[in-house]
Amino acid sequence: MSREAAEKRGRGAETLACWYLRLHGWRILARRARVPGGEVDIVARRGRMLAFVEVKARASVDAAALALDEWRLRRVVVAAERLAPRYLRDGDDVRIDALFIVPRRWPRHLTNVWQG
Repeated sequence: MSREAAEKRGRGAETLACWYLRLHGWRILARRARVPGGEVDIVARRGRMLAFVEVKARASVDAAALALDEWRLRRVVVAAERLAPRYLRDGDDVRIDALFIVPRRWPRHLTNVWQG
């Protein structure tokens, strides 16, 4: 797959992920939030929970899970740490989530995937 096609697929997956999160009561605060050292696909809030969400679009759930390795997750964590002051309010809980987008299946939302 060309870089351009992968970029388009990624943006489409992020759009689906945003709709899924909205339908589950989340408010989307940012998409593709970039900072030196990393990027977070979606920053979302529901009540006092602030979530930094990594989206993976693959042909299967297993392939999506394999795509979220420790190195990529570490980059999300670094970006979340640097972005948190922009979005964090007193009393908030913060977590790193993953959302897998697989053809012909409901998105799979994994909560609190980083225990560092």
